[in-house]
Amino acid sequence: MSLELFRLERDIPFMRWARSTIFFSVAFILAAIGLLVFKGLNLGVDFTGGTVMEIGYPAAADIPAIRNHLARNGYADAQVQTFGASTDVLIRLPVKAGVTSAQLSEKVLVVLRAQEPRADLRRVEFVGPQVGKELFEDGALALLVVSIGIVIYLALRFEWRFAIGAIFATAHDVFIVLGIFALFQWEFSLTVLAAVLAVLGYSVNDTVVVFDRIRENFRKTRMTDVAAIMDNAKTATLSRTIITSGTTLMMVLSMLFLGGEVLHGFAMALAIGIVVGTYSSVLVASPIVMWLGVSREDFIKPVKQESGAVV
Repeated sequence: MSLELFRLERDIPFMRWARSTIFFSVAFILAAIGLLVFKGLNLGVDFTGGTVMEIGYPAAADIPAIRNHLARNGYADAQVQTFGASTDVLIRLPVKAGVTSAQLSEKVLVVLRAQEPRADLRRVEFVGPQVGKELFEDGALALLVVSIGIVIYLALRFEWRFAIGAIFATAHDVFIVLGIFALFQWEFSLTVLAAVLAVLGYSVNDTVVVFDRIRENFRKTRMTDVAAIMDNAKTATLSRTIITSGTTLMMVLSMLFLGGEVLHGFAMALAIGIVVGTYSSVLVASPIVMWLGVSREDFIKPVKQESGAVV
């Protein structure tokens, strides 16, 4: 028996708003693509290359003060965050023309010791632009492979129309997350890419739950009104959707507000993805399936007559 937050006696007419929701979704996708093309993502050091420094402090480090101190000394583009313990600080610096990684780390260390003489340099690493480019290409390839896998899985488990509806809804979620990061120029790092991949899985899982109930309704009902069948399935799974999305979002928001700078981009991408993914699972995927012409006959196996049977 599944846990229910509430049970509605009448079905909510979700499909009545199908044209409006698809219109807004297409508009958001086009806007996101435009932002990605003309504004682009603010790629982090992981992708663009740069210098990574680990600094040890004698006491808990004041991250905002360190960040402001570096900015006043010409390093406003430095990314500062705690690393493990509160006394360990990780500083990421983008590539600077005419300055080697060793020279840059020495200059930054001088600036840091002017604020705290006991600051200790633990390690310095250099991420080359070529490595960053390969990471970006590998990440894009991972997104593509995951998307193809989703299409194949849904086509085999349900029906090709459901696969197209799900991949449209999933692409909708990914483009909106990327578009928002491009709009506000938030840093796009490897952890954010990991969050985008997690959004893919979360969105598909939510969509599969709704699709599974729609398929079940097609098989057990004699109704021919596809919109009514889908409305019933969405209403029946609404309580589960709210419980799952609500509890997951609470956990992600705790990471966003309490996890510090390290988890901020990851949690922000997940939070946006959960909200958008819940919306697309209920209001985007099913209308696509309906407009592609799905019907009850697609799920009813034809009765085979035995040879020699009397008709």
